[in-house]
Amino acid sequence: MSPTSETAQGGRRLVIVESPAKAKTIKGYLGPGYIVEASVGHIRDLPSGAAEVPEKYTGEVRRLGVDVEHDFQPIYVVNADKKAQVKKLKDLLSESTELFLATDEDREGEAIAWHLQEVLKPKIPVHRMVFHEITKDAIRDAVANPRQLNKKLVDAQETRRILDRLYGYEVSPVLWKKVMPRLSAGRVQSVATRLVVERERERIAFRSAEYWDLTGTFGTGRAGDASDPASLVARLTGVDGKRVAQGRDFDSLGQLKGANTLHLDEANARALAAALEQTRFSVRSVESKPYRRSPYAPFRTTTLQQEASRKLGFGAKATMQVAQKLYENGFITYMRTDSTTLSETAVSAARAQVTQLYGADYLPDKPRTYAGKVKNAQEAHEAIRPSGDRFRTPAATGLTGDQFRLYELIWKRTVASQMKDAVGNSVTVKIAGTASDGRDVEFSASGKTITFHGFLKAYVEGADDPNAELDDRERRLPQVSEGDPLSADALSVDGHATKPPARYTEASLVKELEEREIGRPSTYASIIGTILDRGYVFKKGTALVPSFLSFAVVNLLEKHFGRLVDYDFTAKMEDDLDRIASGEAQAVPWLRRFYFGEGPAPVGDTGRAAEAGNGDGDHLGGLKELVTDLGAIDAREVSSFPVGDGIVLRVGRYGPYVERGERDAEGHQRADVPEDLAPDELTVAYAEELLAKPSGDFELGTDPISGHPIVAKDGRYGPYVTEVLPEGTPKTGKNAVKPRTASLFKTMSLDTVTLQDALKLMSLPRVVGADAEGVEITAQNGRYGPYLKKGTDSRSLTAEDQLFTITLDEALAIYAQPKQRGRAAAKPPLKELGEDPVSGQPVVVKDGRFGAYVTDGETNATLRAADSVEEITPERGYELLAEKRAKAPAKKTAKKAAKKAPAKKAPAKKAPAKKTAAKKTAATAKTAAAKKTAVPAKKTAAKKTATKATAKTAAKAPETAPEV
Repeated sequence: MSPTSETAQGGRRLVIVESPAKAKTIKGYLGPGYIVEASVGHIRDLPSGAAEVPEKYTGEVRRLGVDVEHDFQPIYVVNADKKAQVKKLKDLLSESTELFLATDEDREGEAIAWHLQEVLKPKIPVHRMVFHEITKDAIRDAVANPRQLNKKLVDAQETRRILDRLYGYEVSPVLWKKVMPRLSAGRVQSVATRLVVERERERIAFRSAEYWDLTGTFGTGRAGDASDPASLVARLTGVDGKRVAQGRDFDSLGQLKGANTLHLDEANARALAAALEQTRFSVRSVESKPYRRSPYAPFRTTTLQQEASRKLGFGAKATMQVAQKLYENGFITYMRTDSTTLSETAVSAARAQVTQLYGADYLPDKPRTYAGKVKNAQEAHEAIRPSGDRFRTPAATGLTGDQFRLYELIWKRTVASQMKDAVGNSVTVKIAGTASDGRDVEFSASGKTITFHGFLKAYVEGADDPNAELDDRERRLPQVSEGDPLSADALSVDGHATKPPARYTEASLVKELEEREIGRPSTYASIIGTILDRGYVFKKGTALVPSFLSFAVVNLLEKHFGRLVDYDFTAKMEDDLDRIASGEAQAVPWLRRFYFGEGPAPVGDTGRAAEAGNGDGDHLGGLKELVTDLGAIDAREVSSFPVGDGIVLRVGRYGPYVERGERDAEGHQRADVPEDLAPDELTVAYAEELLAKPSGDFELGTDPISGHPIVAKDGRYGPYVTEVLPEGTPKTGKNAVKPRTASLFKTMSLDTVTLQDALKLMSLPRVVGADAEGVEITAQNGRYGPYLKKGTDSRSLTAEDQLFTITLDEALAIYAQPKQRGRAAAKPPLKELGEDPVSGQPVVVKDGRFGAYVTDGETNATLRAADSVEEITPERGYELLAEKRAKAPAKKTAKKAAKKAPAKKAPAKKAPAKKTAAKKTAATAKTAAAKKTAVPAKKTAAKKTATKATAKTAAKAPETAPEV
């Protein structure tokens, strides 16, 4: 059926996709007989709170949004922000003769299509339209060959959604009660957090070992050239038949593992070097082997995320955002896929470009096929590749910036996958000599030559280890034979130290999750985003560092919910969900067993699904029983970690701190821990340093006028001074007296502030004088710095000292100047990072009103909590800019509403209604403001609670913000 000819005669067809961008692209391929509209993601879901649940539901159903007593029936509600879109879809549907549900061809897309059908209740023919690329031919073929909804995929997605709701809504409150409010737990996010925490534990337990070796530069005695170098560099590998120890020969405690291994210290290494000064060396052996490297499989979701991280500096989330745009605009195939399969059309297109761009010599006789590496991969999808039956070269796409770079990466990988192997030779040369003390020594050097680059001409895969050698690197050695004499032109003694296991990066964490078969690859980007947003993990450069908060959370989960964060158990749940998707198992019995611990084991289950309890064996029932019995959980214990020498790290509601001794006991010490400190950096020495710093209340003396003691404190909002009022002074009611309080200047510190400083600070605000009209001018220190105030007119001062020195004439001169509106003069950059690889513009770090940020003059990206101006690297700066560019622009709905408002005019006789409407509008605005405030608060809850503060009441700086 032609989408452009017969539709005009047969009526109008409504096609529903997920996103407006996708709708726009598809509309261009279908013609006038079709209306293409977006659902804008899911139109309904489980309720996000009890307020959204219909009144007929009560009790546990209202809390969970799932009726666990009646076959785990989910309660679906249309999202508040989607009601207008649903109405629009219903209106369009009423004027249509056929409905095509064209959402993505995966579990999530199938579920969206099912929800659309359930909510819209169409009375016209409904078709499921599927495609994996947005090209003209693919879209027209999808219209001509629709299918029915796949209920198995819908059931699988629904089971996952219910499982994740039960897990999150039952376990998260335990964290609120026992660790800190507003925390969250999740089936995969908690396990991902545990992986990062376990790696940090390994780093904390790690003990470095020092070892030494020798490196020699050996000459052949002849002139060399590019193909036959005159010298080679070799490392000492053996002494008297014993292998010289390298980093891999030591365990994590710094102990040597092998028995027949020689551990050289500095003294022995230098003595050996001295004994080799007059030694004659010769070639002991030359071993040559053929080298062959096959091309990498085309990208699937996780390998694309890993390679984009290594080569482009993109985070997993930024990669998926850019890929989504490429897919929606018709440049690549669907980007959420587990498959490495290429269609015949794609193979033909790739082979054609190999011949065209590299020549027939680079084309293998037969097309290459790649076996899927992911269990239960959805083979209906292809690998991620350029769309169409003829690939566009990157230059021909017209793309720019991040989209161009990601498309180029995908295009190169796809074309290279259909090229010949790279071949060459690898050579190992061993060099022998006898030291003056009679010891036999052996040096070794390895080389590689590539005689035919094959696919390496098009693409070379990156490596997680920045020191790793890439596949296309050659190391040419001199052409030598056994017995050839060599001269030692130079010998160096080299010291090394073993390093702790590297922290995860986004790329390596994605790889680890996939190898352990935890979660689905398509969700990894959002999982990593969640643990970063929750404050469980922060970034130092590209490394993922667990916060102390995550240690407390993982500690609780491991001790009391062992199975829920067990790697094998989580992977086993994934298998169960896949069996439900394939129809081998039923959802309700499985959910009942997981939640209540009841019923027979599902197909293929060994009984482990029931063991969703503690690692210590206290609970063998279901999740419900586990979260009900919390008596065994000691909140203080799960949040306490010994540092050494009687010092304990504790994770409190206001952040981490170190403590020695019992609270309120003599000699008790306590100090806050910097929230951006990596856990492996908290040594006993550093903890002692923190405890030695001034903290708590410091009595500075007595105010000679009032007779009240003056103390200095370190509060939640920084250091401050205050007076101590006599006992019995009313603190509430009409006669309440508030103590004078003032924040320290930025130039002051608790250990140097004096009584005179404190009295001076508490004398603020200072009356400077009055203007010609008698209006008083005061100098005040506020939230945004020092300023002058005259009535409602505020003017900023440039330095805190001016608060005490500025004269009336100087103040009047400031007020005589026109008030500066808009932005102040640009501040000089705090740091220069270099040229951005995308925009080509210089990237600098600047200080803004809301903190430091990086900018290339076009894009601004705020530094995260884990970043600092001093330590930020150019690569991290480019990554932050890339993530910011990948985000879609914010929707400007407020202006639209403002424009529409004046059009409505109520009749004069309905004045009271106007008043009611105004109240309603005010209430709505208040609610909106509360929501606006609540959303960021939820996101940054962990960060907020991790501020360096004590539970004691702290003084705030004056709240009045000067207008600039």
